Amino acid sequence: MFDVKVTEEQLRYAADMVERFNFGQRGRGDGNKQEQLTGILGQTVFADLINAERPNGATGFDGGKDFEINHKRVDIKTMTRSVPMRPDFVHNFVGYQKDYPVDYYVFASFNKTKEILTVCGYIGKEEFFRRADYFPEGTVRKRADGTSFSTFAPLYELRQEDLHSPKTIEALIEGII
Repeated sequence: MFDVKVTEEQLRYAADMVERFNFGQRGRGDGNKQEQLTGILGQTVFADLINAERPNGATGFDGGKDFEINHKRVDIKTMTRSVPMRPDFVHNFVGYQKDYPVDYYVFASFNKTKEILTVCGYIGKEEFFRRADYFPEGTVRKRADGTSFSTFAPLYELRQEDLHSPKTIEALIEGII
């Protein structure tokens, strides 16, 4: 895992994109504006890290692929938290996205209190579905802090320890083969 300080410009860019475009185009489990902002912010910061094009809502639905790295289709998944990422946390994946044609997932955590994006790691799509725990829509999930929520969609959870977790962006890029 490694941290990246999110700039005010990146926050403004992501907020502007979400204000102008609806990034939830699946038809179900699309995420509200705040959840879309988290996703677009993760994509924006990651794009800047790898010198790629930022997300642009004017281009329409991306088919699930956010980036191409080493000729592999990569989708970044970002969650918002109010605390730093911890090894015992899990990453969530909405099951409606399962059939999108991607090769790898990159998981990130946005600490909204400190405005830091933690790039948590990556995993191949096939490996993800072998390792992840599946919960049908409506399943009650308990968090480490004692709170709970009912899943709004089919949900997959993957433990942080199950990711390939490089310490630099260069190592992450080298690992996607």
